[in-house]
Amino acid sequence: MNLPGPGPGDWTPVTTGESGAAVFRSADGSRYAKCVSATDATGTTGTVAELAAERDRVTWLAGQGVPGPRVLDFHADDTGARLVTTAVAGVPADRLPPEDLRASWGRIAEAVRALHALPAASCPYRWDLDAVMALARDVVARGAVHPEFLPEEQQGTPPEELLARLEPQLPRRRKEAADDTVVCHGDLTLPNIVLDPDTGSVAGFIDLGRLGLADRHTDLALLFTHARETWPDEAEARARDADFAAGYGTAPDPDRLRFYLHLDPLTWG
Repeated sequence: MNLPGPGPGDWTPVTTGESGAAVFRSADGSRYAKCVSATDATGTTGTVAELAAERDRVTWLAGQGVPGPRVLDFHADDTGARLVTTAVAGVPADRLPPEDLRASWGRIAEAVRALHALPAASCPYRWDLDAVMALARDVVARGAVHPEFLPEEQQGTPPEELLARLEPQLPRRRKEAADDTVVCHGDLTLPNIVLDPDTGSVAGFIDLGRLGLADRHTDLALLFTHARETWPDEAEARARDADFAAGYGTAPDPDRLRFYLHLDPLTWG
């Protein structure tokens, strides 16, 4: 799939991120392009449809007044698809030192609260627990789990065993999700939260391919765990978790946080 513009020198590959797509940044920093082939490296299809779904999610969220990218171009043909969006100006939250992330933490809580407060009935997309579990089963069955994505204490455990630990919890988790469904980002890690370096406020949420209705703990589990990589120690992490809960307005359930933290790494592969 060709990139837009006069020539390939106008685009630089982006090597970070967990997506299987090829991502490029324009030379002037104003645009991102995500490209997928009609058949991915595993020989399965569906990546073009997934990119089209991401396009739709980006467009929908922009219409809700939540800061993020805007769609500039989408093209699909028999070779694959290309999605071009605006860049969100600012600094990804994972690049901040602890003192700067601490200063912005309350604003991040407010932005996540605003995202989760969007009317669920107006959101046409889902990050449904049964669909996520089906994805995890597929990734595990293909032996495609990335061990480095797992919590450190689980990295020596076979993914089949990790998945088997989650399966019996499904009836309870379905009920919890039905009672506490919000519009979730779906991959709410620090790199996907861009901050204004001058004000510390959230300039936008990016990488919206998993956005949809889900239990709010889907987002909170990833955010809290990823932030622990920035905080200097566990005491600091617990203090910041408490600060977040105060700004967010709801104290998360530790048991549900643990479930979604253990499920997410099994869905990337």
